[in-house]
Amino acid sequence: MTISEYELRLKAYRLKRLDEQEFIYQQAWANWQVQATKQQGKKPLYPTFKKFFDKRKLENEILGIESPENKFKKDKKLINLMKKANK
Repeated sequence: MTISEYELRLKAYRLKRLDEQEFIYQQAWANWQVQATKQQGKKPLYPTFKKFFDKRKLENEILGIESPENKFKKDKKLINLMKKANK
């Protein structure tokens, strides 16, 4: 097995584990939804499942894909460092 094949298998394994993790989080979410009542008068900590478990974000992290907002933050940080260096 070559190194690239090994890395591909490792990435596939991580994605499989992510799917299993999502299933566990969905069960926890469903359990929480069943137990939540409006009589408590408290707002939920996670109003949507995506805020509770963002699979796309974790998947992109495994695949090495940068989100546009993270790239913008890094670019802005670099620009600020360059401005500071040029003073």
